[in-house]
Amino acid sequence: MSGVRASTLPNGMRVVTDTVDTVETVSVGVWIGAGTRHEPREINGVAHLLEHMAFKGTERRSAVDIAREVEDVGGQINAYTSREHTAYYAKVLHDDAPLALDILADILLHSSFDPEELTRERAVVLQEIGQAEDTPDDIIFDHFQMAAFPDQPLGRPVLGLPEVVEAMPRASIMTHMKQTYGGEAMVLSAAGRIEHERVVDMAGSLFEELQDQSNREFAPGAYAGGEYREDRELEQVHYILGFPAIGYHDDAFYAASVLSSLFGGGMSSRLFQEIRENRGLAYSIYSYMSFYADCGLFSIYAGTGRDEAAELTPALCSEICRLSSTLEESEVARARNQLKAATLMALESTSVRCEQMAQQTLIFDRQIPVDEQIARIDAVDIDAVAAIADKIFSGRPTIAALGPLDRLANYDSIASALAS
Repeated sequence: MSGVRASTLPNGMRVVTDTVDTVETVSVGVWIGAGTRHEPREINGVAHLLEHMAFKGTERRSAVDIAREVEDVGGQINAYTSREHTAYYAKVLHDDAPLALDILADILLHSSFDPEELTRERAVVLQEIGQAEDTPDDIIFDHFQMAAFPDQPLGRPVLGLPEVVEAMPRASIMTHMKQTYGGEAMVLSAAGRIEHERVVDMAGSLFEELQDQSNREFAPGAYAGGEYREDRELEQVHYILGFPAIGYHDDAFYAASVLSSLFGGGMSSRLFQEIRENRGLAYSIYSYMSFYADCGLFSIYAGTGRDEAAELTPALCSEICRLSSTLEESEVARARNQLKAATLMALESTSVRCEQMAQQTLIFDRQIPVDEQIARIDAVDIDAVAAIADKIFSGRPTIAALGPLDRLANYDSIASALAS
C-alpha cells in the first residue's frame, strides 16, 4: 500500500512511513526533538558532541564496524544537530533497510561512550569549531544568532564554546542523552520502497527498551536585537541584517515564506536584482527565514567589498522601507510559484520525504498533506505579504559584521534609516 502512514509505539515513539514503489532505495532515520536550545549553559555543545559520540562504538559494534556495515552494502549514514532537533539517518537499498534500522537503534540505545573515543572525538569537535572560526561566511551566522538572542540557549552556538566542550565530562553527555532521548521525543521516519507494518514491527522490537519520557524544557526565545562587529583582515565584509519574526505555528507562516522568496530568494528577487545586478554591491546576497517553535528570524546575508560596504547598508535599508508599499501582484505570484515548485520537486527525493515527515511530526504533531501546503501557499495574497513585511521590519534590527568594517555605517544610523 502506497502513501504516508503513521503509528505510535507503546513507548511513545512515533513511526511514519511513505511508501514509494517506484524506487529501489529507502531513506530512514530517527529525529529527536532536542537540540542546542535544550542544553544548560554549562554543557553548551553537548547535543552536537553526543551526535558525534553515537557513531564511536556500541556494546556490540566498534566505530569501524558501524561505518563498514553501512558502506559494505553501498549505503550512507550521517547525522546533524540543529537548535531544536537532532537527527540520525541512513540511505540504503530496500533489502538493507533492516540493517540500517538495527544500526540506528544500536547507536541510540547502546552507545558505549568509550573514554578514549571521547578524548579523540572531543579533539575532532574542537577542530570543527576552529574550522568554523576560520570560515567567516560560516561563523558570521553564529555571531548573528548570539546578537539576536543574547545570554540564552537559542543564541548559543550549536558546536558549543571550545572551553565548554573541552571540559565536558563523559557523565554529562550520557545523562543528557538519557534525559532528552525519550520515546515521546523521537520520530522514526522512513521513505522509499518499504512496508509500513514491517517498519513498525522492526521498530517495536529494536526500540522496545527505550524509555517513554524525556525532559526537553526550554526557555522561550527572548529576541533582543543589537549587533556584533569584528574587524578582521579579510577580502570581504560578511554582513547579516535581521529582524524578529514568527514561529512555525503562526498563521502567517506561509506569507513569511513568500516574503523571503520574493525579497531575496533567487536571481529574480528584489535584493539580487537591485543590490547585485543594478548596483554591483555584493557577489552573494539573499534573505532567509529561521522558524522556531515560539519565534523566528528574518535575515539578509551579504558578502561585499570594503569599499562597497558604505553603500550597501543604505541600499538595503531603502529596499526594506519601500517593500510593502511597492509590492506587485506579479512578483508575489512568482514567489508563490517558486515555493510550490520547491515543495513538489522535493517529493522526488526519498531523503527529503523522510526528513519532512519527521520534522512535521515533531513540529505539528501531524503530516501536512501536499495539497494543503499548496493551497495555503496559493492563499497568500499581496495584502498578506505586505502585512507580514510591515510586522517584521518594524522590529529592532540585529546586525552582525565580520571583515574590514571601517566604512560600514554604525548601528544607530542603520536603525534610524530603517525607522524613517
